[in-house]
Amino acid sequence: MVPINLLVELGIVSVVLMATRFAGLGRKLAATTLVLLALAAFSPLGNLLLYPLESRFPAWDPSRGAPDGIIVLGGSVDTDLSAAHHTPVVSHAADRLLAPAELARRYPSARIVFTGGSANLLAPGAREADYSAPILENTGVPRERLILERESRNTYENAIFTKPLVAPKPGERWLLVTSAYHMPRSIGIFRKAGFDVEAYPVDWRMGGRDDLFSFTNFGADGLGRTDTAVREWIGLVTYRLMGRTGELLPGPAKD
Repeated sequence: MVPINLLVELGIVSVVLMATRFAGLGRKLAATTLVLLALAAFSPLGNLLLYPLESRFPAWDPSRGAPDGIIVLGGSVDTDLSAAHHTPVVSHAADRLLAPAELARRYPSARIVFTGGSANLLAPGAREADYSAPILENTGVPRERLILERESRNTYENAIFTKPLVAPKPGERWLLVTSAYHMPRSIGIFRKAGFDVEAYPVDWRMGGRDDLFSFTNFGADGLGRTDTAVREWIGLVTYRLMGRTGELLPGPAKD
């Protein structure tokens, strides 16, 4: 259902229709698909969809004191490419792996947890945690401080597998490091799992409110933002319907 897939599918359907007695409908569908493609690629659509997600949680406030632990969600390392080349391959969202290094230096007593297994639901192979651990070590996080959760396949399992692994105590403060657009769904899932965490957003895809109505000169960039935003909104709706979150768009906790 992400835009690029849907538009390609509509384009194929329009071509097929133009070879039948429904050629007129096919031409209209082709024209509509082209307009939608232009909107997704060059218009502010992606920014308008991303902004409510990325602005939902503010930057973490360090004045409240040191955290007891730091949870880093996977999603940066391409496990298939890493396995093929026998070395970690970071495909996107590198900030998720860079931020923990700074936090680890700033808070030497905090536990560092990386949670991420294989996103391949049918044939789990290489585990993201195994390839992310060396990256974290190379950025200055000592191996003895790392706790690896290797079995999770999605954000829901990140939460339910990490909680018993670290056994958070009442009153402890845990940070959750993930992409800003992914933070609302992640926080909602952890809350539903009974694990209170504080948002530490990274990996922003837009500058802020000033970018809301900005057009892009590079279609691939616009399509990327639109795809990311639509996929996340679909995830929010789906997880809410499945009961894995308590609200459609989770926000900061009310003190």
